[in-house]
Amino acid sequence: MKGILLAGGSGTRLHPMTLAASKQLLPVYDKPMVYYPLTTLMLAGIRDILVISTPADLPQFRRLLGDGQRIGVNFAYAEQPSPDGIAQAFLIARDWIDGEACALVLGDNLIFADHLSALLQEAAARSRGATVFAYRVRDPERYGVVSFAEDGRATEIVEKPAHPNSNWAVTGLYFYDDRVCDLAAQIRPSPRGELEITDLNRLYLEEGTLRVDRLGRGCAWLDAGKPESLLHAATFVQTLQERQGLLVGSPEEVAFRMGFIDRAQLRREANRLIKTELGRMLLEVADHGEPGIHNGFAS
Repeated sequence: MKGILLAGGSGTRLHPMTLAASKQLLPVYDKPMVYYPLTTLMLAGIRDILVISTPADLPQFRRLLGDGQRIGVNFAYAEQPSPDGIAQAFLIARDWIDGEACALVLGDNLIFADHLSALLQEAAARSRGATVFAYRVRDPERYGVVSFAEDGRATEIVEKPAHPNSNWAVTGLYFYDDRVCDLAAQIRPSPRGELEITDLNRLYLEEGTLRVDRLGRGCAWLDAGKPESLLHAATFVQTLQERQGLLVGSPEEVAFRMGFIDRAQLRREANRLIKTELGRMLLEVADHGEPGIHNGFAS
C-alpha cells in the first residue's frame, strides 16, 4: 500500500501565520505539524509516500523531508495548483499510485490511540473496500458526519450538514483499495466547487464495502486547523512527552520501532538534533529502546 500526505490549502483560518508559511509546517510543540500525520502513515507500515502541496509550498516540504532515505521511506512530491477538494488528490496521484491500494492522511490531523499501529495495519491489510475512522465531536457540522444503525453498521455520510444526525465525524485518515482512482474520477464537484472526500466514501458505502471504525475512549483526534486547536495540540504533545517521557510524532523514532532503520541510523539522526530535547530523547531510544515495541500512538 502507498500513502498520500495532503498538505495543501491556504490555511485562511490561521492567518496571518499562514501568510508566510504553510499551515502544515507550523510547529506543534517541538516538531512541524506535518510530522504527526507522517508518522501515522508510517505506523501503518507505509513506506512509499507522496506529499501533495501548493506550488509555492512544495519546495519547503522537499527541504524538510528530502527523499526519505534517512528514515527508511521513499518520498515523492506533486503539486495541487488550487484547493479543489481532498478527493482531487487521487486524480493528481493517479500515475504515481499505479493501480495499487492507497491511504490518505490530511496534513493537519493528529491521532492518538492505544494500539494505533495495529489498528492502522489492519486497515492497510484489507484487500477490498475502504476503511475510515469516526470520532465523537461536539461540533459535527464542521465535518463529514457518519450515522449508524442500531447494529453499528454505517448508514449515511453527509458533508458538513446544517443539522447533523449524529456526533460522529469522519477523521482525516482514509484507506482505499486499488479502485480508488477510478472511483475518484466519477466524482463531480459539489456546490462549493470541490471534489469531496465524503462523495468518494459514499460510493464505497453504497456498494457495502465501507468499514467505519469508531475511535472511542482512550483515543484523541486533533485537527490543528485553527489557532485554539493548534495550541491544544501543542499542549497535548508537551504533556505526554514531559510527563511520560514518550515521544509523539517523531518520524525517526517510528522508523526505528517499525524496523525501517537500525539503531546506528537512529543514533545518527539523534546526534543531528542533539542540541534539542527531541534529539536527547531520540538518543535515549537509540541507547535503551527496543525495535518492534510500539508506544501505542502516533500523532
